[in-house]
Amino acid sequence: KLIVAVEQDEIPRLKALYERGLQNNVQDLKLIGAKEIKAKEPFCRGLMALDSPHTGIVNYKQVAQSYAEDFREAGGTILTDFEVTNMEMAKESSSESEDGLKYPVIVRNSKGEEIYCQHIVTCAGLYSDRLSEISGCSPEPRIVPFRGDYLVLKPEKCYMVKGNIYPVPNPRFPFLGFHFTPRMDGSVWLGPNAVLAFKREGYRLFDFSTGDFLDAVTYSGLWKLVLRNLSYGLSEMYRACFLSAQVKQLQKFIPEVTINDVLRGPSGVRAQALDTDGNLVDDFVFDGGSGDIGSRVLHVRNAPSPAATSSLAIAKMIADEAKRRFEL
Repeated sequence: KLIVAVEQDEIPRLKALYERGLQNNVQDLKLIGAKEIKAKEPFCRGLMALDSPHTGIVNYKQVAQSYAEDFREAGGTILTDFEVTNMEMAKESSSESEDGLKYPVIVRNSKGEEIYCQHIVTCAGLYSDRLSEISGCSPEPRIVPFRGDYLVLKPEKCYMVKGNIYPVPNPRFPFLGFHFTPRMDGSVWLGPNAVLAFKREGYRLFDFSTGDFLDAVTYSGLWKLVLRNLSYGLSEMYRACFLSAQVKQLQKFIPEVTINDVLRGPSGVRAQALDTDGNLVDDFVFDGGSGDIGSRVLHVRNAPSPAATSSLAIAKMIADEAKRRFEL
C-alpha cells in the first residue's frame, strides 16, 4: 500500500502516521518521495508517500466462512434469518427444570422462536443501538448509516493500478476517502464517497425506509454534525450524483484516469456511531448495562475500519472482556 500526500498540508499528517506505524512495529515501513512513488506506481503522482510493502488484500468472504467453519467444529451453531425482537429473563423454574437457572435469558425473534442463553455478546453493526435498547441498555452511541458508492476501472484500464493507493486520512472524518483497491479477481475498485443513507440497509441510491429516516433526522447529534460540516456533506452528495466529480478526486492521484475509464460499481453501508454532541465515534466501543439482562450482555457498539483486518485481535479483546465482565 502507498498512502500518498498530494498537498503540502498533508505531509505533517503523513509523517505522524509514519511515526505511529514505527511505534506499532509495522514491518519495513518507509517514507518515499515523488520519484519512488512513480517507480512503484508509474501512473500515480504525489509529493510524498508512506510505503507499506507487506500490506495485502484478501477475499474476506472466504475468511468469514473459515471462521464459521471453525466455530461449528468447536460445537457452535449459526442461525441466519433470525431477527431479534425481544430479550427477557426466564420465569423462575420449578426444581425439576435446570434450564431456566442455567440459561436465564430468553432471546426471541420475529417468528416467535426462542433461544435460552447464559450470556450474550452482540456484534450487530447497523442495528447495534437497537439491539442494545432491546436488551435494556443505553441507545448511545446511535447508529447513523452512511452509504459509500464505488466506481470500478474498466478491465482494459486496470494496468494503471498495481497496488493499494490511499489518501492521507483526514482526522476530522473517520471515512477512508477515495482510494484505489485491486481486488482478488483482478478488478480495481475506486472510492468510496460517503453520503447519508435513508435506510440502514440502503445499498442503492433511492432505497428508503420511513422508520430509519425518521430515526436519523430526529436525532440531535446528526443535526449538530450536519451543521458543522455542511459544505463537506453537500460536496459528497454532489459527487454521489455526478460521475465527473468523483473522477476529479481520482485524478489527484492518477491524472490519466478519465470518465471514460470508469463504471459505477457496488455500494456498502457504514454503521457510523454518532454521539449526542454530533461527534463521529472513530474508536471501538464495548459496553454492557445493569439489571438482570444488562449485566449478562456485552455489546460491541462500534467496530469501524479496520475491523475486518483486526478481527482476530478484536476477538481476543472481546473474549478477555467477556471473561472479566461475566467472571467466566
